[in-house]
Amino acid sequence: MSNHAEGILYIISAPSGAGKTSLVKALLQDTGRLQVSVSHTTRAMRPGEVDGRDYHFVAVDTFQSMVRDGAFLEHAQVFDNFYGTSRAAVLDLLQQGIDVVLEIDWQGAHQVRALFPEAVSIFIAPPSREALEQRLRGRGQDGDEIVARRMRDAVSETSHYAEFDYLVINDVFDTALIELRCIVVANRLRTPRQQALHRALLERLLA
Repeated sequence: MSNHAEGILYIISAPSGAGKTSLVKALLQDTGRLQVSVSHTTRAMRPGEVDGRDYHFVAVDTFQSMVRDGAFLEHAQVFDNFYGTSRAAVLDLLQQGIDVVLEIDWQGAHQVRALFPEAVSIFIAPPSREALEQRLRGRGQDGDEIVARRMRDAVSETSHYAEFDYLVINDVFDTALIELRCIVVANRLRTPRQQALHRALLERLLA
């Protein structure tokens, strides 16, 4: 019988429009014991989003109170809104042996790595600026001014790619998904984790 092993913390960052959310959603569908941490945010809910599933939507005053109480593992301002990751929720999942994905920007990634240096960090980049702009415009939600600002911010975000353990280029979606899955599988097979999970088996093999 396998022993307990704490879950692995994954940090996944990308510029807006790179396809991070779609890739993570697809990864979750066929990967057991893997969950996304639902962030808190002060931004308005978009059509089709559900409170508690996509984000915990809170008022600015509530968010700032949580910051003062030390409730967040990381928090940052992105565009005109605030985002934060619940410390208690992440630690609870990890202690249950569930791998946790944090979808956060490079600022949040920096904060989390300082607290969890063993976290596995992944940066997802678009194949080109042209492809990124096409994806942003394809959403049909933002005007030219907002798209231009998101493009500028995407360049700034992408400039931090070298701070991450892995770099995935989301050109062909299915290929990028396979690469993400390979990262998860490879880290689950690392010797310390396998030792914790299969200690009894290993002891019998060496008896």
